[in-house]
Amino acid sequence: MNKVCVVLGVGRGNGEAFVRRFSGEGFQVAMLARSEDYLKQLEQSVTGAHAFVCDLMAPDQIATVLAAIESKLGPVSVMMYNAGGGVFKNVEEASLDEFEANWRLNVHGLVAATKAALPQLRQHDSASIIITSASAATRGRANTAPFASAKAAQRSLTQSLARQLGPEKIHVANVVIDGVVDLPRTREWLADKPDDFFVKPTAVADAVWALSQQDPSAWTFELDIRPFGENW
Repeated sequence: MNKVCVVLGVGRGNGEAFVRRFSGEGFQVAMLARSEDYLKQLEQSVTGAHAFVCDLMAPDQIATVLAAIESKLGPVSVMMYNAGGGVFKNVEEASLDEFEANWRLNVHGLVAATKAALPQLRQHDSASIIITSASAATRGRANTAPFASAKAAQRSLTQSLARQLGPEKIHVANVVIDGVVDLPRTREWLADKPDDFFVKPTAVADAVWALSQQDPSAWTFELDIRPFGENW
């Protein structure tokens, strides 16, 4: 049986780093995102990577794509939910539609993905669901009302899944990234910052790989990742 990982939400940062790390370990990696051009470029440059265009705010698409992954690659044993866009406004500035969009992407999408993936995950002796989170999940700042409320709900959902699925040896873990991910656009915005200010996607991928390989006798359910100099 193939080793199959699905990364829901692949972009130029942590998502791409996850794809490269797991493919390097011999996994067939299904990549989900809305940008077909980007996914196809990545598919051509990474052995074992497979592009699946999907809008993670469309539950029917998620279910259809997960079924296609099983048909093409085999049942998924690692599901990584890396979708996490947000609106950074206070409660007065943000519209109800913006709140709903944050909740749909961070919570509704995770529910849909989990429901679609569980029959595949249960075909393995052990499996993993890993969710990429943010420090906003643990603290709501004035100007993060839509994003923080969605991430807090996602974190609570992850805890619920961990308690439900742990006895089935499905390891559910939440990865809280507290820092600015090293991307061309963040480098441009923060041009005065030194290299070690940023979170390196390859280092995040290394930590997530280790998380996915933990023995069931010593699972980590929440992992904080932050640069050594982060003010927290």
